[in-house]
Amino acid sequence: MAKTEVTIEQIKKLKELSGAGLTDAKKALVEADGDFDKALEAMRKKGLTKAEKRGDRETREGIIDAYIHDGRLGAIVEVNCETSFVAKTDEFKTLAHQIAMQVASMAPLYVSEDDIPAEVKEAKIKELESNFKGPENMKEKILEGQVKKAFADKVLMNQPYILDDSKTVEQFIKEAIAKTGENITVRQFKRIELGVTE
Repeated sequence: MAKTEVTIEQIKKLKELSGAGLTDAKKALVEADGDFDKALEAMRKKGLTKAEKRGDRETREGIIDAYIHDGRLGAIVEVNCETSFVAKTDEFKTLAHQIAMQVASMAPLYVSEDDIPAEVKEAKIKELESNFKGPENMKEKILEGQVKKAFADKVLMNQPYILDDSKTVEQFIKEAIAKTGENITVRQFKRIELGVTE
């Protein structure tokens, strides 16, 4: 029995923020003894777990969005989801626009770590190996961490999200997956800066 009475307003608010059903929202509030923040945290954890499972569902719909800053810098992104229904929602359009802003602002080179070409990774490992000064028995583990760190700001999914740097872009997208109930992926992007060619 909840120590604090759970109101319908709390249930609706929790449902809205977590993307869960009314029954799940009520259950979470009751389990958290009416503590809204605790219930939301529990729902987020559940939602993100569900989002992980949705990660392998196909994304054939979506939109292309662009962000131009001051006529000198711009980014165009393709963000995909599972249905045209979700692709047409304001929330999805906003998400795509925010990803375009992220690309324009933070200049990533790759969507995920899987997109880093093997030869680029190998070259970075060789460079770090030649400058390695740590203990030999820890070499592999240290180099692995250094490689990850070297590419951290170049991988879109690993970058701190520009509108809330307490989370990564990947976490931001997973939260959207939890809310929409659909898998969401960033397929590709292109960043253009006036006078700069790759």
